[in-house]
Amino acid sequence: MTTLSSAPAHSHASKLPVEIKQTKLLINGVWQNAVSGKTFETLNPATGDVIAKVAEGDKADVDKAVAAARHAFDKGPWKKMNARERGKILYRLADLVEKNIEELAKLESLDNGKPLADARAADLPLAIDCYRYYAGWADKIEGKTIPINGNFFCYTRHEPVGVVGQIIPWNFPILMQSWKLGPALATGCTVVLKPAEQTPLTALRIGELAMEAGLPEGVLNIIPGYGETAGAAISEHMDVDKVAFTGSTEVGKLIMQAAARSNLKRVTLELGGKSPNIVFADSDLDAAVEGAFFALFFNQGQCCCAGSRLFVEGSIHDKFVEKLHARTKKQKVGDPFAADTTQGPQVSQEQFDRVMSFIKSGKDQGATLLHGGNRVGDKGYFIEPTIFTDVQDNHKIAQEEIFGPVLSVIRFNSVEEVIERGNKNMYGLAAAVWTRDIKKAHRLAAELKAGTVWVNCYDVFDAAAPFGGFKMSGIGRELGEYALRNYTEIKTVTVAL
Repeated sequence: MTTLSSAPAHSHASKLPVEIKQTKLLINGVWQNAVSGKTFETLNPATGDVIAKVAEGDKADVDKAVAAARHAFDKGPWKKMNARERGKILYRLADLVEKNIEELAKLESLDNGKPLADARAADLPLAIDCYRYYAGWADKIEGKTIPINGNFFCYTRHEPVGVVGQIIPWNFPILMQSWKLGPALATGCTVVLKPAEQTPLTALRIGELAMEAGLPEGVLNIIPGYGETAGAAISEHMDVDKVAFTGSTEVGKLIMQAAARSNLKRVTLELGGKSPNIVFADSDLDAAVEGAFFALFFNQGQCCCAGSRLFVEGSIHDKFVEKLHARTKKQKVGDPFAADTTQGPQVSQEQFDRVMSFIKSGKDQGATLLHGGNRVGDKGYFIEPTIFTDVQDNHKIAQEEIFGPVLSVIRFNSVEEVIERGNKNMYGLAAAVWTRDIKKAHRLAAELKAGTVWVNCYDVFDAAAPFGGFKMSGIGRELGEYALRNYTEIKTVTVAL
């Protein structure tokens, strides 16, 4: 049984590794309590202890924030500001995040539970790069002149969509905030942002840095709170022009319904996944083992694009599984702030219970538990890295998104078979193929129904590369030039000459 790599971190608030600088709502440039006066607790998932009490926003606060964002959009300087000036503010924000990288990494690890080394090496550098990428786009959002019949001058304008509601998840709080804010601010929109109730602290701190960077009052408003209240109020609000959400498919459906009931606001959704990760016999086996391990166990398995369905060609199945098992035994579960930790806790008791229920289901339905499956320690939300073999396509663990460190290994025997089985799922967020055969690689890249297909790699992200899902994995794309389309309206202007 896996044991904690060191004692759980920071069991008392007085021993916190980083100062908590902000716990209030940001509305119209002012930090304030919720209208109701309510607060909620945000917990350290490594211990279950309270980190801080955070202002709990609800409909009344959302109304105030939307009014501020609307005034800032209609009457304030942001939309009319020279685009290069908007870009400079985003560059300054990126510089401030970089200047405070150690503080933000610690805050992220404390509130989310991810290893500090991961926050430093992945979350923060990718977020900084995203802000800089969109800062560079601010003055390059261009329309076209169009030749039409008759004596007319016809052109298009790409105008900011307006007030945007953004609801971000708890698995990559800083990174997902940058994915949302970058294109919205570059295009001249104003924002009402709701961080996940499990992980509000870094969003609030970056709100402080955004004000320091020179963002005008009302352009960015941050309302921590619960999805059923604050999130629903944003989705239903008649004066919100667009909502962007990253999270579960179930909640995504509710947001679409709310948008339809209200004002038919624009909706983009980055939702769940059950991504096939396909290993052929002709692949570099050691690279594929390392890739398969990283594809699932990175971030405690709490990735929407996790390679949770690992298809392995029959002729190498047993050898591959043996190598993967040996690699998994090296995983160090424990205190996110310990230097040797490679896997932290799940984010919450709710998520811990959900993952353990899937492990029970795998056992009950007849899959073979090769490794893990148990709680680690008696404090916090730690789960052993878990591998099931002999998994069938109809097993619950092969059908539903687990969002935890549980890998299903599935045997296959032909290209045609694995394409069909890989696509036989309601999700279509990502996929990967491991092979030395370039024809095979391109065939699967074309035929797999997924928004991203990695070949001989996994989880390669860049601010310039669009990301999003097919099928029930969502609508629209984040990152790259494609994300700008989510935050602009195209206006056609025709002038008689």
